[in-house]
Amino acid sequence: MPQWLILGFCRLWKAGLSPIMPGTCGTAVACLLAPWLFLPLSPWGRILLLLILFVLGSLAASRAEVLLGRSDPGEVVIDELVGVWLVLLPFAYDAERIPWPLLFLAFLLFRIFDMLKPGPVRASEHWLPGGWGVMLDDVVAGVLAMLCLCVLHSFLGERLL
Repeated sequence: MPQWLILGFCRLWKAGLSPIMPGTCGTAVACLLAPWLFLPLSPWGRILLLLILFVLGSLAASRAEVLLGRSDPGEVVIDELVGVWLVLLPFAYDAERIPWPLLFLAFLLFRIFDMLKPGPVRASEHWLPGGWGVMLDDVVAGVLAMLCLCVLHSFLGERLL
């Protein structure tokens, strides 16, 4: 596979090339794409897509580490897409009824867990080698952020949206 395609996938095209906070830019792009490419899918469709993206992202991130000559390069942001879409997994909407407050909270909670890397998030970086570890810590951050968002949603309900 051509290296420009692998790097483009890992960078979410140009988002990972942002000179300032590429992970935040990747998360923002993922949130903007979610109402069209992720949220309208059935629950099983979303789970399948996340599994496929995790595997492809892990393989691509491993290759990107070799191509870029460094471990966990900041410009690899496919892990942010998987992480923030995981936060949104329990919620289903279509592009006609975009839940902007929900997307904003998913973005915010995911970035907090991804940047601060509390306990299990930091530890998970080393559970798997190469691109698998790059992806896994964002999955753990996504699960923790999803749990927080579900708790918020259970207390605030439709006021959250």
